[in-house]
Amino acid sequence: MKKILAFLLALSLCVPFPGLKTLASDSEEETAKEQMLAEEDTAQTPAEGETTGEEAAGEQTAGAETSAEDSLGITAPSAILMEASTGTVVLEKNPHEKLPPASVTKIMTLLLIFDALSQGKIRLEDSVTTSAYAASMGGSQVFLEEGETQSVDTMIKCIAVASANDASVAMAEHIAGTESLFVDMMNERAKELGMNDTHFVNCCGLDTDGHLTSAYAIALMSRELITKYPQIHTYSTIWMENITHTTKRGTEEFGLTNTNKLIRQYPYATGLKTGSTSKAKYCVSATAEKDGIELIAVVMAAPDPAGRFADATALLNYGYAKCSLYQDLEEQPLVTVPVRGGVQDQVAGEYDGTFSYLSTTGEDLTSVEKKWYAVEELEAPVEKGQEIGKLSYTLNGKEIGSISILAADAVEKAGYGHYLGRAFRYLLL
Repeated sequence: MKKILAFLLALSLCVPFPGLKTLASDSEEETAKEQMLAEEDTAQTPAEGETTGEEAAGEQTAGAETSAEDSLGITAPSAILMEASTGTVVLEKNPHEKLPPASVTKIMTLLLIFDALSQGKIRLEDSVTTSAYAASMGGSQVFLEEGETQSVDTMIKCIAVASANDASVAMAEHIAGTESLFVDMMNERAKELGMNDTHFVNCCGLDTDGHLTSAYAIALMSRELITKYPQIHTYSTIWMENITHTTKRGTEEFGLTNTNKLIRQYPYATGLKTGSTSKAKYCVSATAEKDGIELIAVVMAAPDPAGRFADATALLNYGYAKCSLYQDLEEQPLVTVPVRGGVQDQVAGEYDGTFSYLSTTGEDLTSVEKKWYAVEELEAPVEKGQEIGKLSYTLNGKEIGSISILAADAVEKAGYGHYLGRAFRYLLL
């Protein structure tokens, strides 16, 4: 008798009552978002390791300076220092001045190569054939001949270590068919990254009218490359290595030497790319890592090669003296939110990345506190990736950032059939 009554009750739930409000009002939803799910006030100690935080990218500007030339004697007309995990600008000098970047252009070329690798479009062991056009490139090169083949892996070494124009064009053609189509990809990727000061005309950085970017834009693409594809440092830290040319003339060795002298001169250097032409003068995007902090120092239009490295060294030393980093690499607790009117009665949350915060003012980062917030209840349907809460970080009572908590799965709205099936399953128990 009890099971029959339960069955009849389940059927009654399937029939909507006239005038019943099933969707929470906007004000109710906002109130629900303010309800705290859990709280942890334990002190956090910064952890060393690869940084992955994306939340504060391009937003933190704590301690940013505009008089670098006064404090550090920067000789270049444009320069910037950026912390990689957060995108915090630590120091800058004319960061948006549009200037020719020379071979620093190849950072974008390398970024698109690694994009293609990650997407499975190419493989490191694939053979790349050098066209007559690629072989004709002047400037810095590894003297590839028309018809010569090299692996993608070797081509990356030639670009990252020896700044080879011929290898850059060969890879552009291998990925996009022509250099022109590849340049279109470069400009589209630049747009995605917010490189608003940038217009690429070629993939290698040879002086061409309209081929311009800025120190800030270079820092953005450098950050994207080293944080998304840290394996680039395997190539950018090579000091000397030989490749093998196999042509109609036979087989011969060719030596690569890194154009970035900081690899030998600066103890924490990890890359990344140099460039110089008559128009661009001397440029560098220098990356380094010390005590878990990865910095990017970009110098443009320095008057001489020694000056660009001296400027980059001064920027990096300033950064390591000034900066301390908080990273939350702990495994976070599971968050679930009840779902009303859905085929499931709750949905689990997943964290949208990890959090990093850079301080340039000497704050005690062991005092960072964490608080979890989530909506009290969701109304079906729930979309996968829908924001259901956040993890907030505070320091001395002020929020320094947060990461979103997103619905890990979609939850469909329950219908008559769902409730009927649930009732029948109950009767069969």
